[in-house]
Amino acid sequence: MPATIDPSQRCPCGTGDSYGDCCARFHSGGTAPTAEALMRSRYSAYALLDRDPGRLARYLHRTWDRTERPPLAGLMEPGPAWGSLTIVSTTAGGPFDDVGTVEFVAQFRDDSGARHRMHEVSRFRREDGRWLYVTGDVG
Repeated sequence: MPATIDPSQRCPCGTGDSYGDCCARFHSGGTAPTAEALMRSRYSAYALLDRDPGRLARYLHRTWDRTERPPLAGLMEPGPAWGSLTIVSTTAGGPFDDVGTVEFVAQFRDDSGARHRMHEVSRFRREDGRWLYVTGDVG
């Protein structure tokens, strides 16, 4: 049985807010108002996936553009231990935009404990008032 997610813990997305006051609302069905908010909430879902894999994998699947998303089963397995997220820049992706990008760097540890970083420019689009992750360029 997965561990529970303490809503008072600091949110993994790096805002400094508690999980309950930050990404939990999106994981529970709320709509992210910006591409950056969606990106942060998706990072948190990956970071917390081992604690609630069913719900958080469904969230990742639901917020992925349907033309690009992988099968739900492929999202259920927790990946590396995500450690920190830094937003480098954003382009558009605001409440009045239909597309946007978020450039970020995420730190993580692999199964052996070795540290790594992932640098990505993610592309987002809004459909029916909801932001969706389309794809990203990892560099």
